[in-house]
Amino acid sequence: MTEPAHMENLPPENIAPETFRAGHVALVGRPNIGKSTLLNALVGQPLAAVSHKAQTTRLVVRGILSGPGFQLVLEDTPGLLDPRSALDRSMLRLAHRTAAYADLVVAMARPWTSTVAEDMQMIESLPGHSPVVVAVNKIDLVDKPLLLPVMAQVASLTRVSEVVPVSATGRDGLDALVCVMACHVQTSPPLYPPDQVSDQPERFFVAEILREQIMLRYHEEVPYATAVEIEEFVERDRGKDYVRAVIWVERESQRIILVGKRGAALKALGIHARTAVEQLLDRPVYLELWVKVRPKWRDREVDLVRLGLGSAPSQ
Repeated sequence: MTEPAHMENLPPENIAPETFRAGHVALVGRPNIGKSTLLNALVGQPLAAVSHKAQTTRLVVRGILSGPGFQLVLEDTPGLLDPRSALDRSMLRLAHRTAAYADLVVAMARPWTSTVAEDMQMIESLPGHSPVVVAVNKIDLVDKPLLLPVMAQVASLTRVSEVVPVSATGRDGLDALVCVMACHVQTSPPLYPPDQVSDQPERFFVAEILREQIMLRYHEEVPYATAVEIEEFVERDRGKDYVRAVIWVERESQRIILVGKRGAALKALGIHARTAVEQLLDRPVYLELWVKVRPKWRDREVDLVRLGLGSAPSQ
């Protein structure tokens, strides 16, 4: 577990109730830009699933960052992509809705001149009227002289209030980003207790851990064709907590790959997932996994709603 980012340069007098700042901050950007890595680095806990594959995030993952004089409810959103399925359309609606209602939007951009036009178009198309701070991520992958023109172009957009260069993986520039975010939200009492890191239930993060392990351990189409449903979550005063999870796939061939020969692949997945779950919950867990087939679930709105991954377009 890493230490959360904080604002060492925020004056102590800002802790006074009349100057305390709090608000919701939407993290938005193209797929695989590092939103989940940034969220985890800021709160100091692995709340959001992270992998090298795009579209890892499907739901909004909320992390609460509290510090001297501020509290930020960070909302990691699905990547802004060109939708190809009902699931993609649902994810895009969710990201836009989160950005529209946030107190502040942090739009993550890439540090290369070849992608700046695409990122600027993404920023200009964001819904709502909240201020936008741009976090240019992955600055460790580019020389500074090449980074400055990218930052200047992004800063020229009317809605952009400030541009902050960061490296989510290297934890570079995070304190500066937190300071900027805290200065852009309104004066408000804290929204949550100072020691709370999320308002989402534990079963939500267990499902996220399982999806992350699937993303890391399987390849090609299999990770994208899977959905995790926590059917049962029982906390016990004595003994291990009991978690029963179903991994839904679209085809029998995908189920066979997930299970593996004599169940070896599924067993290995369960071992790695259980270890990560126990680290998150800080208590022993008995994890039972099942793999079931639900054909074309990604293109069926009724299945998306049932699995908690979708809602009607009008909502």
